[in-house]
Amino acid sequence: MLESSKDIHVFTTAKLAGSNAGIQVERHIEELQEKKDSIRIVFAAAPSQDAMLAYLSKSERIRWDKIVAFNMDEYIGLSSEAPETFAHYLETHLFSKVKLKEKHTINAEASIEEEINRYSRLIQDAPIDIVCLGIGENGHIAFNDPPVANFNDPLILKEVNLDSSCRMQQVNDGCFSSIDAVPQRALTLTIPVLFSGERLFCVVVGEKKSQAVKDTFAGVNTWCPASILTTHKKCEFFFDTAAFKELAKVKTVYDN
Repeated sequence: MLESSKDIHVFTTAKLAGSNAGIQVERHIEELQEKKDSIRIVFAAAPSQDAMLAYLSKSERIRWDKIVAFNMDEYIGLSSEAPETFAHYLETHLFSKVKLKEKHTINAEASIEEEINRYSRLIQDAPIDIVCLGIGENGHIAFNDPPVANFNDPLILKEVNLDSSCRMQQVNDGCFSSIDAVPQRALTLTIPVLFSGERLFCVVVGEKKSQAVKDTFAGVNTWCPASILTTHKKCEFFFDTAAFKELAKVKTVYDN
């Protein structure tokens, strides 16, 4: 049974889910920029985030010169110029369209140990205000797949092996032509880092995510890492009806 305190919004299309998430992110940034000189945001990079980022990229109400942006994960083994990298995705969909105060992306071409140390220092420099994220087909958040998910992870950024369902999702999303082309390793921010965000905005769309969405609300367990989000005091979920359809069998919410 879902907790009534959780903010769940369901929309008829993926575009509506994403754009309405963008509206809520924008509103919260507007509140923060009245009292803060720096607003630290961690962004996910995936097709599920397209509509939200498209909305944000056009916002004229956000003081982008106050935004310090981070990405949450990155493949190991791809050139930094490869279009499949998450840094490239965010550059294309948002970073190149606005004038950020700072942007920090994970450089998986560097020495892994040195990059973990560098990026961990940046993340720990100050609290995270906002996390914009999604949920994977296997229930992962960032690249914290079930085999490596740790709700009490002592690390900030860590190297992980990607499980087969995670890699197959990248093919299903149209990011790679085959599972053999998907890297087997990645760097990811850990679950405690993502959970530390003051506000979380989670956008999940598409029928292939419907079981993971249902599992997210079936009890907190690392076999569905995203389930930890249901314990966060300020996490809002934005689903399209396709992603929500399995959860709808046990919970009815208003449809926008």
